[in-house]
Amino acid sequence: MVLALGRKKQRVLIVLSILPNLFLAFLLSSDPLITLSSPHHCHLPGPAPSPEVLNVSLPWEKGLRPGDSGDLSQCKQYANGSQSEVVDCQAGWDYNITEGLRNNIWDLVCDRYWLVPVEEVCFILGALTGCLGLGFAADRIGRSKALLTSLTLSVVFGVLVCVSPYPSIFIVMRFCLAAASAGVYLTLYISRLELCEPSLRLIATVLAGLMTVSGELLLLAVALGCQSWRGLLGAGAAPLTLFLSYGIPGVFPESPRWLLIPALFCSSAPELDSEPAPSSRPRLSFPELFHSRNIWKNICVLGFTSFISHGISHCYSSFRGDVRGTAPSFYWTYLLSVCAGGGAWVLLWATVDRCGRRGILLLSMTMTGLASLILLGLMKCNFLLVFRQCYYHAGSPSRDLSENAITVFSVMGLFSSQATASLCVLFTAEIMPTVIRGTGVGAVLALGCVGRLSSPLMDLRNHYGYFLHHVVYSSLALLAVLSILLLPESKRKPLPQTLADGEQYRRPPLGRRRRDNVPLLATPNPET
Repeated sequence: MVLALGRKKQRVLIVLSILPNLFLAFLLSSDPLITLSSPHHCHLPGPAPSPEVLNVSLPWEKGLRPGDSGDLSQCKQYANGSQSEVVDCQAGWDYNITEGLRNNIWDLVCDRYWLVPVEEVCFILGALTGCLGLGFAADRIGRSKALLTSLTLSVVFGVLVCVSPYPSIFIVMRFCLAAASAGVYLTLYISRLELCEPSLRLIATVLAGLMTVSGELLLLAVALGCQSWRGLLGAGAAPLTLFLSYGIPGVFPESPRWLLIPALFCSSAPELDSEPAPSSRPRLSFPELFHSRNIWKNICVLGFTSFISHGISHCYSSFRGDVRGTAPSFYWTYLLSVCAGGGAWVLLWATVDRCGRRGILLLSMTMTGLASLILLGLMKCNFLLVFRQCYYHAGSPSRDLSENAITVFSVMGLFSSQATASLCVLFTAEIMPTVIRGTGVGAVLALGCVGRLSSPLMDLRNHYGYFLHHVVYSSLALLAVLSILLLPESKRKPLPQTLADGEQYRRPPLGRRRRDNVPLLATPNPET
């Protein structure tokens, strides 16, 4: 089916589906840079001092989060030189910008800092909406039309974000931009997968993932160069206009698998031969979908695993700072997360085709859970060591060893959780039938967005309750390990087309030479 395009044409289309990921990373991964808050103090009266004098005269508290009251001059000042009356900053703020962009968005600090987590929540909810809505649209109107619609909306909202005059308008436009950008990512993902034969699916997906990682690294370089949030977002939205050329006939055609669905439905119903030819829109039987127990089971398991892997990833990226009570370096955290994502893609490329999707997903989720449990134990040890040092004046080599172990297992957890999240999407795309592939992948990505909501919600509460947050996700990670045993194996298998094909994807037996009939693991035979 796919090879009817010709191998050369097939390779060209795969490359065309990978290139936009470089610039999609600018739009989907820019929130940490845009919302980064630098150390700040109330603006000093009189002539502005030089940066050298400012750094010496003011105790910049990099360890304090925005809104903390540990430093009076950060959000408050004395009125009329009197130390008996404290008021809010009246003349703005002075920033000691050492990381990220040079201009903060509308001085969203102190009593206005709550707008930053709100923007992050709205951006994630926008991505969730785009995954669900445009995933369903890709199944109904086609991959090509959904892609062009998403690209057009991404360009339009990307421009509107850059010219937003107020925070409220900026937040609304970011919501719309996230929905459109997520739609572009999703439609490109499923289109690329449907263009590949089984032997090429993994390598094409890995190359697309590494292209996204390259875009995230390039994003940081552009941010250091332009130092403007408007220029940074414009650098991501402007190049997407070039990909609108995919709408030119013959450049990026419709997915052959999606075009074949109406013919499959027509051939499965001979009594309709005398009726007019079916429309190009696939006919989906919703009653049949609701009774597809195997498909629903796979979506639930992969969606739950995606939710856990995205939610627990925040625990690893901020764990060292939560234990020590100080915020880690932004560049360290950002580069660590990006490099862990790149390493995760390399691991998947080296192992998934050899050991199978289910086996590597089980391994990566197990590593995620173990790293989380070990970090919780190290945190307890760290507190005991601090107590010992404070009250018994003991040395600190053990504490240094504990902090080094915390760093090692944080990196391990971040690496394995990103590998789990990436493999969940690939697994879903391979076992969902073409008629609902966009909807299925969109649902799993949307549940991953729900897991990502924990990060801004924790920031909104100044990380209070992070220990309970980590314990809950650790417990759910162990439950996810057990649920992965319910999944089938899709290695080197053809993509299913109809719901009946999707029901054929069974969980392999636990033993090699026998069939097990455990009620929880049993999968009903598809109706014939």
